[in-house]
Amino acid sequence: MRKIKFRAWEKFSEKWLDLEEYVIDPEDGAVGEVSGYEIVDVNYDAILEQYTGLKDKNGVEIYEGDIVAEITQFDDDEPDVYEVVYNETGDYPAFDLKGWTGEVNGISELSLTYRIEVIGNIHENPDLLEEQS
Repeated sequence: MRKIKFRAWEKFSEKWLDLEEYVIDPEDGAVGEVSGYEIVDVNYDAILEQYTGLKDKNGVEIYEGDIVAEITQFDDDEPDVYEVVYNETGDYPAFDLKGWTGEVNGISELSLTYRIEVIGNIHENPDLLEEQS
């Protein structure tokens, strides 16, 4: 069974939150700071991103919001770059690659064949997606 994990990007400070220090409401992303046994509302606005349960060719965990490159067999080929997104259609599996045009689920196909590499995320490296346009 895969581990259900999340990470959280705090919009205002533009940094990853240490989830051992904060409590995040999954309904609206409101963040509270853990202070002893008390939860203090600190009014952060966080974006929750779920672990897909998959890893890239280097063993790096793949999360929703990651930017991944499709590794080709030819080094001189420019890799295709995709954003990992939650599949809103409700089809299994729940995650896919935005813009993927293959016949099967892109993230599953590429991660199972070790042809995918995490190269950034949409918060810190949005320019990686702009280069594809």
